Amino acid sequence: MTTPEPVLEIQALTKHYSGVQALNGACFRLTPGEHAAIVGDNGAGKSTFVRLITGVEQPTAGDILLDGQKVSFASPLDAREQGIETVYQTLALAEDLDVPANIFLGREITRFNLGPLSVLHHSAMREKAASMLASTGVKIPDLSESLRSMSGGQRQCVAIARAAGFAKKLIILDEPTAALGVQETARVEEIIKGLKQKGIPLIIISHNLRQVFDLVDRIWVFRQGRIICNRLTRETHPQEIVGLITGAIDPKSLQSEEAIPC
Repeated sequence: MTTPEPVLEIQALTKHYSGVQALNGACFRLTPGEHAAIVGDNGAGKSTFVRLITGVEQPTAGDILLDGQKVSFASPLDAREQGIETVYQTLALAEDLDVPANIFLGREITRFNLGPLSVLHHSAMREKAASMLASTGVKIPDLSESLRSMSGGQRQCVAIARAAGFAKKLIILDEPTAALGVQETARVEEIIKGLKQKGIPLIIISHNLRQVFDLVDRIWVFRQGRIICNRLTRETHPQEIVGLITGAIDPKSLQSEEAIPC
């Protein structure tokens, strides 16, 4: 069987801050419909990697390919326009606005586009917001309610539904359940499983290995600013991943053709 062309391919991505090497020679790939996890200790390079592939920062060296085409993102808006949606831990939601206004924040639908005097098409945004929530299985009883009065889980679900509704290529979730309770975590995980069923490619950054093994197809391990290996979830186990993260296991000792990504 031939390997499908990656949706996202990273080649030798590097980021230096003066003399500090935050990321060095990272290689990564994500195939159509695949869900992948990025794991590693604090300071391993995970956040730097995400900032580079979403246009928050510019790489020192290396290439980013989207559907086989080399791309360069000058800003997160560039990445978003290319179809990459990211849900950060901070969620980037406006607490005093309702659900439709948050989903279409920065992408408002207007009746008349007259610059600063444009008239918003509230009914169209409400209808489309309801459709986007329904398609991802998110249940919000009252869309006119401001996000300030909602639980952390509901806010996270709104942010994920927004990303799923606009993502053309892939979704990146940064610690999506770090601040949630057990029930809210379970709800968010069900939504992520729904994205898998829809064939939407996804990258999740998580310290929760139970969650990682439940949700993804492949695990990419970061250590000391490098991606040291990737492992198919079905071919590894949590103890092995912990050993790779801490350095107790040498990735070169793994019996896998894909153990060393580059």
